[in-house]
Parts: sequence; structure tokens; C-alpha cells
Amino acid sequence: MGFGGQHMSRHRRAADRAQWSGSTVPMQVWVLTTRSLRAAFGNYRLVFFGLLQPVVLLLLFSQVFAGVTALPGMGSYAGYVNYLMPATLVNIAMITAMGAGAGLVAETYTGVIGRLRTLPISPVSVLVARTVADTARLAVQLATIVVAAVLFLGFDPDGGVLGLAAAVLLTLVVGWGLSWVFVAIATWQRNIEVMQAVSFIAMYPLMFSSSAYMPLENMPPWVRAVATANPLTYAIDATRALALGRSPGWALPWAVLLAAVAALGGAAVAARNFRRSA
Repeated sequence: MGFGGQHMSRHRRAADRAQWSGSTVPMQVWVLTTRSLRAAFGNYRLVFFGLLQPVVLLLLFSQVFAGVTALPGMGSYAGYVNYLMPATLVNIAMITAMGAGAGLVAETYTGVIGRLRTLPISPVSVLVARTVADTARLAVQLATIVVAAVLFLGFDPDGGVLGLAAAVLLTLVVGWGLSWVFVAIATWQRNIEVMQAVSFIAMYPLMFSSSAYMPLENMPPWVRAVATANPLTYAIDATRALALGRSPGWALPWAVLLAAVAALGGAAVAARNFRRSA
């Protein structure tokens, strides 16, 4: 190529750069989400243990708490697995949300976040893609645990396929809201050990002081008071009602509202911390 051709080529590239206005935020989120999903599902060990974990949890809790079926009020559920399974969906959502925070910290340590910061993209896109990818991963986990419960534990919800689909959809909404809380924690505390300690302190009291494993009526008064104020109780009650074909009452709007508050609050804190650390 002669001097004239090289000059024209440089001129064309400069013109292209001048015309390029950058990718849109939705496109950034899409590209980053697919990148996260390829990384997650490209690791067969992560896929295997990620799908095995909810199955083990369901098998463990369904056997350990099997005696709960003798308590008053449990007879209407026709088996403890029908009572436990919707709560297990929400618990899996919480564990996956905790993994979203841990994953963000891990990407910070491995330099992935640092490389993304050098690109002409919105910092918020990185955080949104993180939560969307983990919600997609949660959907696969929920589908796996539902199939396992139906095939091996006799899970037979009265709500049928539609009720179960609604319960799974609500669980995804709750899981997405919770993932923002743990992403916010990850942007605040980047030490993986401290991050895990804070997450477990939040997770276990919420799980065991809720209606996940037995009705509130059978709890001691002070535990019942804590469980009534526990936001996870509303998500579990609504998911259980939808799966079993019962009226969720006020539990459904409360669950959606609390998930929205968690998402908006967590997103605001995470975005602020993420920008400050740039």
C-alpha cells in the first residue's frame, strides 16, 4: 500500500472513531451477562456442585425436619415436602444471592473488574450484569430442584404447573432483590473472608427465624415475633401459597415490595461504592 493509501486508511479509521458513540447500556449489560454465564457454565465443576447443592439441602432438611408433620396444622399440606419445598426455593435464592456478592469480590481480586473499568462502559452495567447472570443461574437451579423434588420426594403441589411457575417466578424476583444486597456488601467490604462472615450472619438468622421449616403458630412467642417481622417470611409464605394453589393474601404484595426495596437500596449503595472505588 502506498503512502496515499495508508493516509486514506488512517483517515478512515479516525473518522470511524469520531462517529462511534459507544455501546448502549442494555447492550453492555447483555454482553457482560453472557460473559458471566459463559464463565459460570463453562466450569463443569461449578455447574455440577451448583446444581447438587440445592438437591442436598432439600434432601437433608426434608429428612431432619420430617417429624414436623406431627405438629398441629401440618396435616393440610399432605406431606412435609409440600410445606418445605417452596421455602427451599427461597432459601436457594438467598444462597445464590450471597454467591453474587462473593463472585464480585473474586472478580475484583482476579483483576476482571479492573480490566472492565478501563473499557468505555457504564460502571452500573457491570453490577446489573452481575445480578442478571446470577438470576439466570438461579433459574437453572430452581428448575433442577423442582424436577428432583417431583421425581424423588413426591412433591405434588395443589397449585399445579401454573402455581409452581408463579412460585418460581416470585422466587426469581426475590432472589434478584437479595442479590443487590449482597453485591452492595461486596462493594463495601472486599475482603472475601469478611464478606462471607457478614453474609452468613445475615443468612442463617433470616432462614431459621422464618416460616421456612414450621408454621409460626408452633414457635415460642418471641421467635414468632421475630419471624413475623422477618421479610423472608413474607416471601416464603407467598411462594408456598402460590405453589399450593392457595390465596397468598398480603404476603405477595409485601414480598414484591420488599424485593423492590432491597433491589433499589442495594443498587444505590453498590453504585455509589463502585464509583468511589474507581
